[in-house]
Parts: sequence; C-alpha cells; structure tokens
Amino acid sequence: MDPKNLTPRDIVGELDRYIVGQDKAKRAVAIALRNRWRRQHVSPELKDEILPKNIIMIGPTGVGKTEIARRLARLAGAPFVKVEASKFTEVGYVGRDVDSMVRDLVEASVKLVKEEELLRLRDRAREQAEEKVLDALGFGGGAFGLGFRSAVQRVRGEGEPERAQGMAGRDRARAQLRAGTLDDEEVEVEVAEKGVPFMPIMAPGMEDMAQGLNDMMSQLGNNPLVNMLGGGNKKRKRKLKVKDALEVLTDDEASRLVDMERVTREALDRAQNAGIIFIDEIDKIAGREGGHGPDVSRGGVQRDLLPVVEGSNVTTKYGMVKTDHVLFIAAGAFHVAKVSDLIPELQGRFPIRVELEPLRREDLVRILKEPRNSLVKQYVALLATEGVDLQIGDDAVEEIARVAAEVNDRMENIGARRLHTVMERLLDEVSFDAEEKRGQRLVIDPKYVRERLEGVLADEDLSRYIL
Repeated sequence: MDPKNLTPRDIVGELDRYIVGQDKAKRAVAIALRNRWRRQHVSPELKDEILPKNIIMIGPTGVGKTEIARRLARLAGAPFVKVEASKFTEVGYVGRDVDSMVRDLVEASVKLVKEEELLRLRDRAREQAEEKVLDALGFGGGAFGLGFRSAVQRVRGEGEPERAQGMAGRDRARAQLRAGTLDDEEVEVEVAEKGVPFMPIMAPGMEDMAQGLNDMMSQLGNNPLVNMLGGGNKKRKRKLKVKDALEVLTDDEASRLVDMERVTREALDRAQNAGIIFIDEIDKIAGREGGHGPDVSRGGVQRDLLPVVEGSNVTTKYGMVKTDHVLFIAAGAFHVAKVSDLIPELQGRFPIRVELEPLRREDLVRILKEPRNSLVKQYVALLATEGVDLQIGDDAVEEIARVAAEVNDRMENIGARRLHTVMERLLDEVSFDAEEKRGQRLVIDPKYVRERLEGVLADEDLSRYIL
C-alpha cells in the first residue's frame, strides 16, 4: 500500500499489526502523519505556515512508545532518528551539540534515499555487470576464458568448443549466464574495495568533522598517500565464482550509477518535510531554571533543544536544513518529574500529549500472540532451524503472561520487556539442548510453564533470576 494514500484509520490498522493497545497514541501519530500529506496539497501561501503538531508520549517503560514512532516512520518511508535527551547532559549542556540529532536525521535520509535509488537502478546495473562478466569470460576480445571453455564443454558435450564468433556467441553466453549454467565457474574480475575508514581522534562533539574528513579522503580515489592512511576506493582483482561476481559487480555498478547530487537534494527535502525525530527520556531533563546541581544542566539542555524544536537552520555537510516542518515526538515515563516541570516554551512546542496505559495481563497475552513478529513466533522459528517443532498452546501463553504480570507487579514494571526475560528463562533448557532434540515435537503446556517458573515466583529475590 502506498504510504501517501493511507488514511488515519489505515495507519492505525497497520500499527495494530505490530503494537497491542495504546489506541490514543496511535490515533495521535496517525493524524500527525496524515496532516503531512494534507499540507502538501494546500495552497503555496499556506503551506509554509502549517507547522507540525509535535507529540509528547507519557507512560512507563516497555509499553510501546518507541515502537509506535519507529513503525510510523517505516510506514511513511520517512527518515527517522531516535536520541536520548539525557545524553546531552553527559559532558555538560554547553559541551554537547544538540544540533547533532538533525545531522543524524539527514544522514538517515541520505541512506534511505540512496537505498531506494540503488533498488531502482539494480536492473540496469545487473545488465552492466553481466557485460563485465562476459568480458572476463573471454567475450570482450576474441579468446575464450578458461571457465567458459569448461562450461561450454559440459553444455555441448564436446571435447573442445568451436570459437564463438561476434555477437551471436556473446548472446549465447549471456543466455547461459542468465540461465545459471555458469554459476560455478571461476572468473577474475576487478572490483572496488574500500579501505578501513580513516577516523582522526577528535574531541567530543566533533564527530561530524571527523566523518567529513573521511568522506573527503574517500573521494580522492587511488592516491597512494591516502591509501597508506586507509582511505580511498581501490580497485582489486579477485577470483570469484560467476554467481558471486555478478552480485559484487551489480552492487558496484549500481553505486556508480547513483547520482549523489540528486540523492542529496531529495534527502534534504525529505528530512525537512517528512523527517521524524524521537526524543526519548525527555523527563530526565525536566527541571526549571534557577535550580541547583543537575537542574542547571537540565535547564540548559531544554534551552538548547528549544530553537531546534521551534524551527531553525542547521548546517550539515550536505547543506542547510530547516527544522520547521520536522515532526518531533518526545517520550518519557514521568514517574518523578511532570510535564509541567519542563520550561514553558518547550511545553508549548508539544501541544499534543498522550498518556499510554500500563500493560495488563490481557495485553501481555495479546502481545505474545497477535503481532506479526510476536515472541512466540520468533522462538518457534528459531528452534525450527534446529529441526525442533516447538508448540506453545494458548493456555501456556496465558500462564506465561500471568507470570510476567506478577513479576512486573512485585518488581519494577518494565512492561512488555518482561516477556523477553520470562521467555528466555522458560526455554533456557530447550534452547541449550536443541541439537539433541532434532526431529522432536516439544509441547509447552501450563504445567511445564509452572514447573520452570514457579520456583522463581516463590523466591523473594527475583533479581537473581529475572532482571
């Protein structure tokens, strides 16, 4: 389905395939995403005036805040970056550059657009790769390649093939190449190899400058001095099987065909108008100005974040980026701090506030069973690779959810993440002995769940066993 044609109801339906519950949060992000499409269709004089309505999600850990934002970006084909607000306090709010999240967004956008372009050019690159392989097999000039000679001998059942003449021979070889007849033949081809990136040691906050230097050096190609330092793209001859050579050369040709200038323009536009920045742990920087100790740093981070969220120009190595129309989604547990503890200016930049509900036992049951990538499906698939047929019945799933919910109640509530630790504990023995159980069917029932986990629940010091 084309992301541009998704209605809010369609978006919520897509999110429902991966995330259980949290309908209010899903509705909020669905409307925000649809409003981006609507903005592209209003009159030009209004288009620049319509700003995104940033969202702040409030809820305990493990209830789906990050997953909702990540799935939304993937659904929209939009560049996405996640940052932890607390990291900006690590070396003091003056020493950490909050603009780095915008630069990370542009990098993600360039990568996304380039991958799309590589996919679009793959057929054309494949054809050029085939021509290079044919040349290496001896059809560029006149002599046969050794690999091709043995292949033709097998195909025609002759001791020595006749010399192929002109385009007819090349066409016959191309047909055999595409049919896979020559896949196991060895051929020597010239492929580009990248050296180990040259990354100079720089002070914190200067990673972008280091990356820029590395990119500049990689563009200098086969300069001997650069190669000594590990930079630059080098051409090397490698002996590969025809099948592998085709793949390597296809990737090389596709990279060569990509118009990076056009990719950069498209990436900058997509970052500015469709980018999503997810700021996690925003409650960790909640603190009013005029405080003491860590509150000084927290207030400073908020002041530094404010112009980026409000809309400003950020310089990146690809060009200037305006953040006016970037969608910011913030999230935090807010167990100790409150949203009102943020400075008023920053609060005003997140007009949509959504509270996510803690997960109950019924939600944990649905999480184990319903999503396309549910934990039960993951474990069944993992053990199937060892030839073990793992069967986890619905009644066993109910019991697993009961244990996870009880542990969450008695200890820190870490939401759905508790299911990971419970499932690992439950299937520890099965996973360890999987090779010895090859070809067997293992049925997990409520009795097995209780036997494996009841001892854990009976022990007051649960941290010895489960997080």
